[in-house]
Amino acid sequence: MTILKGKKYVAFISVIVGTIGIAIYPIIISPMLNPEHYKKIQQINRQGIRQEDIQPGNMKVWTDPFDRKK
Repeated sequence: MTILKGKKYVAFISVIVGTIGIAIYPIIISPMLNPEHYKKIQQINRQGIRQEDIQPGNMKVWTDPFDRKK
């Protein structure tokens, strides 16, 4: 077993970090940078659905508790 030293160690660590970055980009970073695509998909999928009709237990639809009263 060889011990990595110097440039080989840096290259090895860089490959690991780069691989993790490439794997994370389409899962986490891309949706955060481009949410319009996902909003459009939600609008298409939720067409014709009223949230009040499907709310469980006759609960009120969620509203922002910190919303300023007008």
